[in-house]
Amino acid sequence: MAGKDGAAPIIIRRSRKRAGKSHGAGMWKIAYADFVTAMMAFFLLMWLLTTSAQADLEGISEYFRTPLRVAVTSGSVAGDPVSVLTGGQHMSPRITPQRRASDAEQEARERRKLEGLKSELESLIFTQPTLTQFKDQILLDFTDEGLRIQIVDEKNRPMFDTGKTVLKDYSRVILDELARVLNGVENKISISGHTDSTPYAGGNGGYSNWELSADRANAARREMLTAGMQEGKALRVVGLSDSVPFNRADVKAAENRRISIVVLNKRSEEFLKKGGVYVDVPAIPGSLNDGTPLRVSALESQ
Repeated sequence: MAGKDGAAPIIIRRSRKRAGKSHGAGMWKIAYADFVTAMMAFFLLMWLLTTSAQADLEGISEYFRTPLRVAVTSGSVAGDPVSVLTGGQHMSPRITPQRRASDAEQEARERRKLEGLKSELESLIFTQPTLTQFKDQILLDFTDEGLRIQIVDEKNRPMFDTGKTVLKDYSRVILDELARVLNGVENKISISGHTDSTPYAGGNGGYSNWELSADRANAARREMLTAGMQEGKALRVVGLSDSVPFNRADVKAAENRRISIVVLNKRSEEFLKKGGVYVDVPAIPGSLNDGTPLRVSALESQ
């Protein structure tokens, strides 16, 4: 279109800036910074995992699984070797590698001592005429709690009459000999009574296998005290009824009726003193030092 004076029109072109062309030009720097921060956090986490004690890791794991329970119980969970969180806020003193090594050395010494006690008991059983006749009823094995001595019933030679809590004379002989040997070690003991699954006529509502197993465990404790066992040697006496059968294939078998005496290691002793719950359970067969009950008579041929 021509101007008023016929001159050529003046065309003014204005370039349009593309929106956002320069927007984010430095965003890669921020992304790189985030990446570096994430990598630092990752390597810090890896370092913490490799340097923290196992007890700390278990406590932290427990806190994130059940934070409410940890907070309510002030960070202490039954069975935890160390309370890592107190009220969900404060960390407990860290276990140093030196302390872990010291604890491991102490446990090794204690294990050797209990192995010596086991050898002494085996020798006594095979050389003491009053005990040799009962060698098939005395079982020795190791558990996580310590050295376990189990006195099991045989079909024709039970420790107690059916449904009774009075020890047979030969049962007293076994317990008397054990009391004298166990006085030679400073370890505390735990005594538990077990029954088979034959119920009382009145069921569990009245006097039942629970009361019977507890009364039998206490009868064993009293007999050992009469034989000279030190006062306070027994740290716990419990009745477990038929809840932990020795023969799971036949819950009414005679060997399920037994008295179990555990010579406690220091770790288990401290655990019980702090109110921990200890249950006399069978070990898992097939593992190293699995605690599978060994009949003493079988050791004679080894």
